[in-house]
Amino acid sequence: MNPLSPYHSTPTEVFFKRFRLWKRQYLHVVIYTSLFWIFIDVFFIMLFSDCTKEIILPCSRTSALVVDSHSQVSDRSLPIHPKIVIDRRKYRNRTQFINGIQNVITTTSVIRRWWEVAPGVTNPTNWHGEAGRAVVIPSELQSEAKKRFAENQFNILASDLVALNRSIKDQRSSSCLAHKFPVDLPTTSIVIVFHNEGNSTLLRTLTSIILRSPTKYIREIIMVDDASVNRAYLKDTLETFIKDLPVTVRILRNNERLGLMKSRLRGAEIATGDTLTFLDAHIECSPGWLEYLLYEVKKDRTAVVCPIIDVISDNDFAYLTGSDMTWGGFNWRLNFRWYPVPQREELRRNRDHSLPLLSPTMAGGLFTINREYFYEIGAYDPGMEVWGGENLEMSFRVWQCGGKVLIHPCSHVGHVFRKQTPYTFPGGTGTVIFHNNKRLVEVWLDKYKDFVYAVMPDLKRVDAGDVSERLALRQRLQCKDFQWYLENIYPETSLPIHFHHVGAVSLFFLSLYLFDHRSDYISYLEPLFLILIS
Repeated sequence: MNPLSPYHSTPTEVFFKRFRLWKRQYLHVVIYTSLFWIFIDVFFIMLFSDCTKEIILPCSRTSALVVDSHSQVSDRSLPIHPKIVIDRRKYRNRTQFINGIQNVITTTSVIRRWWEVAPGVTNPTNWHGEAGRAVVIPSELQSEAKKRFAENQFNILASDLVALNRSIKDQRSSSCLAHKFPVDLPTTSIVIVFHNEGNSTLLRTLTSIILRSPTKYIREIIMVDDASVNRAYLKDTLETFIKDLPVTVRILRNNERLGLMKSRLRGAEIATGDTLTFLDAHIECSPGWLEYLLYEVKKDRTAVVCPIIDVISDNDFAYLTGSDMTWGGFNWRLNFRWYPVPQREELRRNRDHSLPLLSPTMAGGLFTINREYFYEIGAYDPGMEVWGGENLEMSFRVWQCGGKVLIHPCSHVGHVFRKQTPYTFPGGTGTVIFHNNKRLVEVWLDKYKDFVYAVMPDLKRVDAGDVSERLALRQRLQCKDFQWYLENIYPETSLPIHFHHVGAVSLFFLSLYLFDHRSDYISYLEPLFLILIS
C-alpha cells in the first residue's frame, strides 16, 4: 500500500474527524437537554404562578385583565386592594381602586373590600416591596425620586410603588405566639399627628392598623392635621378614604402649627377609649402588634408600653426587623440613645424574650398608656414646644412618680427613620429643643442638672418659661428624686451617681517620652492629662 495515497487519512486527520463528529453529537445533547429543562421550568411556572391561585386574580378570568409593567390590574370587577401608582408622564401620586386611577377618590364603596378579603390572601409576590423587600426604582424614575426626596426626607416614589396593604413578615417568635390574651382587653383610641405627610405613607399607616389589629379593640382613630400646607391630597382625598373604613376615624385640623405634643394633647382630649395609643404618621404595624400592648396596660394601669420599633428604610422602604436586645437610655447631652440590654435585666426576665423589658427611657413616638393615667401623671408638658425632649421628660416623670416604661419584644411596628427633619421649627430646631430640655432639666434632674450645664453651658442661659405648675405636679404626685431613678432604674448611666461637687475643669497636658535603648532614639508617646476640679 502506498503510504502517500491521497485516499489514505493520516492518524491526525482521523482524530480531528472523530473530534468534530463527537463535538456535533455533544452539542445536540446539550441543546436537547436544555430544551427539556426549559419545558419543565415553564410547566412549573405555570403550575405555581399567582394566576392559578385565588390570591387576587382568579386564573379563569385572566383574559379580561389588563396588567401593566407595575403589576396593577385594571379589571373593574375584581376586588383589588388600593395601591398607589405612578403617572409616568407627570409623576403624580395617584390612587388606584377597582374603578380606575384617580387623584381624588370619588367612590368609597370599593374601599371596603380590601379588609374583607379572606384570611391568608396576599398580593402577588412580584409587586414592589412585598414581604418587606426593598423597592428597586425603575431607571426612568430615579432622577425624579432624587428630586422629590426633600419633600419628606424619604423616597416618596419608592413608597408610592408599594401597595398600601403590602405584606410583611410576622416578627413574633414562637414563644410570643404562645401568648394567650383575655377577651376583655381594654379598648384604645389611636392618635396620629401629621404635618405635610406623604400620601402613600399616611394611607399605608391607616391600612396596616386596620388589617393587623382586632378592630373590636379600636374605639377610634383620631388624626390631627398640624396645619399642613400645599398638600391637597391631605384634604378631600383623605376625607374620602376614611369615610367607609371599618373603624371610626376623626380628623382634627389645626388652624396654626401647634407641634407634636400640643397636637397629641388635642387628639387625646376627644378620645373615648380605655387607653391611648400614640403612633407616627409613617409606620407599618406588624401582625399582633396591639394585643401585647393592651394586655400590659390591663395588668398594670401605670405601665407605659412601647413596641419594638422596626426600621423602614427611608431610601428603598425595605422593612428591617428591630433588635429586641436594646433598650432606651440617654447621654449627658440629653439625647435619647439605644443601648444593649444589661445582664441584670436579662436575669430579671429569666432570659425569656417574650416578656417586656423595663426600659429607662422610651423613644416617644409609639406607645400605649391608660387614658385616665395619662392625665393623672401629667399628660405632656404644655410648656414644651413643637417636638424634642418630651420622650425623656415623660420617661423620667413616669418612673419617678410610680409608673414604669416597658418595651414589649412581641409587638413590632415599623417606622420610617429619616436622617433629618423636613419640617421647620418656629425659631429654629436648636432653639426649640434647648427650650424643652431646659424645662425637663429644671423640673426633674435635681442636682444632676449641673452635669448637663457643664456639658452644655449654653443651655443654662436658655429661658425655660414658668415651670411652677410642673414642680407642683411633681410634689402632688410625691415623685422620687433623680438619684433614686439613677440608682434603681438606670444604674448603667454614664452620669456619676454619687458626687460632691461639680466645678470648672482644667486640663494640664504632659508629654511623655521614652528612650529606646535598642535604636538609640527618643519616641513620643500619647500625651497624658490631669483633671483638676476647682
